[in-house]
Amino acid sequence: INKREREIVAYHEAGHAIVASVLPNADPVRRVSIIPRGIAALGYTIQLPTEDRYLLTKSELLDRMSVMLGGRAAEEIIFGEPSTGAKNDLEKATGMAVSMVKAYGMSKTLGPLSYDRGRQLFLETPWTQPKDYSEETARKIDEEVKAIVGESYEKAKSILIERIEKLKSIASILLDKEIIEGEELKKLLK
Repeated sequence: INKREREIVAYHEAGHAIVASVLPNADPVRRVSIIPRGIAALGYTIQLPTEDRYLLTKSELLDRMSVMLGGRAAEEIIFGEPSTGAKNDLEKATGMAVSMVKAYGMSKTLGPLSYDRGRQLFLETPWTQPKDYSEETARKIDEEVKAIVGESYEKAKSILIERIEKLKSIASILLDKEIIEGEELKKLLK
């Protein structure tokens, strides 16, 4: 990839890593790399849980979303605009917010209700699946999903703005070394 794209990837991955390292409910970062993996990933941040988990709390889901959005937030802070590199992160964060609202009843506005029908029939897609709620409720679901993702994004952005020098430093090291292991990252963030 060209020099400019490599720099964007370095800041993107540094953004994920810093947000993950700061938030109390995020899994520890094991490795950050700007070495492309396959066709889609131009870099990666690997987090591994310290234990097997079967349940997640609302706080844990929100922290995970902020980590997902940390790459895009870093791009916006440093370059003034995002790139297309955050596509997968946005899909995952949006899907998580939809599940929080529709399946897990974790919505401030809609309360502890489930709007998820569970399994879809073979021929149903998300667009053809019958809704068990009104258009007004669908609008509220959309608004709540947007608010949750927006708040998670702003949280990531705030964390990175407070640590702008660390962001620049870690991106610079990534551009030089291409990989930072978890222990080294911890030392750099102290």
